[in-house]
Amino acid sequence: MIAASNITLSYGKQVLFKNVNIKFTPGNCYGLIGANGTGKSTFLKILAGELEADKGEIIVGQRERIAVLRQDQFAFDDEIVFNTVIMGHKRLYDVMIQREAIYSKAEFTEADGLRSAELESLFAEMNGYEAESEAAVLLSGLGISEDLRTKKMKELEAGDKVRVLLAQALFGNPDVLLLDEPTNNLDLKSIKWLEEFLSRFSNTVIVVSHDRHFLNQVCTHTADIDFGRIKIYVGNYDFWYHASQLNLKQKQNDNRKISEKADELKAFIQRFSANASKSKQATSRKKLLDKLALEDMPTSSRKYPHVVFKPERACGDIILTIHGLTKKIDGVKVLNNFDLTVRKGDKIAFAGDNALARTTLFQILAGELKPDSGSFRWGVTITSAYFPQENSEFFEQEMTLIDWLGQYSPPTEGETFARGFLGRMLFSGEEALKKTGVLSGGERVRCMLSRMMLTGANVLILDEPTNHLDLESITALNDGLIAFSEVILFASHDQEFVSTVANRIIEITQGCAIDRTMDFEDDLDRRGYLAEAV
Repeated sequence: MIAASNITLSYGKQVLFKNVNIKFTPGNCYGLIGANGTGKSTFLKILAGELEADKGEIIVGQRERIAVLRQDQFAFDDEIVFNTVIMGHKRLYDVMIQREAIYSKAEFTEADGLRSAELESLFAEMNGYEAESEAAVLLSGLGISEDLRTKKMKELEAGDKVRVLLAQALFGNPDVLLLDEPTNNLDLKSIKWLEEFLSRFSNTVIVVSHDRHFLNQVCTHTADIDFGRIKIYVGNYDFWYHASQLNLKQKQNDNRKISEKADELKAFIQRFSANASKSKQATSRKKLLDKLALEDMPTSSRKYPHVVFKPERACGDIILTIHGLTKKIDGVKVLNNFDLTVRKGDKIAFAGDNALARTTLFQILAGELKPDSGSFRWGVTITSAYFPQENSEFFEQEMTLIDWLGQYSPPTEGETFARGFLGRMLFSGEEALKKTGVLSGGERVRCMLSRMMLTGANVLILDEPTNHLDLESITALNDGLIAFSEVILFASHDQEFVSTVANRIIEITQGCAIDRTMDFEDDLDRRGYLAEAV
């Protein structure tokens, strides 16, 4: 059990939390959600004891252990991978070190014997004899091969380091598990394994994630940060979304009815207040009017951008034909004799473990790379727009967002048009004068989506467009692509996104294509991922 009592935290004039009282109980997994900047990661740090609130306290059950997914990839660089995992249970790791130090002594004293007996008792109490096998299971489930487990952390790729740190957090059956974006850098198989692990986990889990499918799979409760407070809903992310929308509509309807009633009373009072025979009725209605009160509806921190792609013309019968496309990157063949015919109405998700192959294909189709061999041909009616995974080159020149968007706006439109467009993408007022050099990752993505919307293209090519976006922006983009009437070619690690947008799956394996005209759930089932997660 872990609870927050009267937690208040401010940064200057910005109040993140005010008198937050909340309790997280064992056997439940809580999805901590909220718009960017509302303090999700900050609240996790307060719960972990890494950050002190201005007021209030965190209450943890007696002798309960909190485990945290560490974000510093370099903190354990000099440690062996296996040891790094076991260090997730600090008390156990300390006992292991002391135990090994005693047994490595050349001479074993009576005091050493007494101490070793004490350590053995502690070691057994903390399931130390199963520590190595448990660590091996965690590393295997998260895709860390045996040959990496005896290496030092600094020898690992960044993505593998993240996996090891996740194994560290999961190790030793902690009483409270705090996870901040645990699915980052995980492939689909590892995410399925983690979902299954958390479904079996019997203690308390609090998780921050932008992966809606993951939240739906693992969460029993949703803790929503908004209006400077945290409210718990019983149910997963989808349940929270529908419940919160229903609650909002109910409040709006109630306020509308109250407002209409107030207008009716005001009209009667104004009409008959000077009429002697109706004065009592007018006075009575005045009292009723005074009792009416609109329910307070504070401004939510949750904002949804307006993402709508409007093609200037429909696609003709010929969209895109690819023959024998081959490309090497750094001597490795990532596309090998790749063939594909894109048809009208296709919304194709490119799947598979080779992200470089997908990005390379998109760059070739966008004209940014040339193939080593093979060819592709767009239909004469086609205009395409490309969303690259890496966008830094678009923001190298320092300018305001108004000027930046002006580069891609129709020549007949001026600042008023740019301001209006930016406002719909959550850059209103002074935000539109922001310099490109200070934009966050999510803000850059919203700018790139604005650029795409202005093209009027009838084929959209998107490479991991949900990276850096908050849940609200992901939802808006998701809805915008579902509503798009023409052709989409895209890659995304967001399972909910793929499931709801794609009607065709192309799996790139060893540079070649396996074409599946099926939805994403059927494709996962075919590959065995759904069966593994049961």
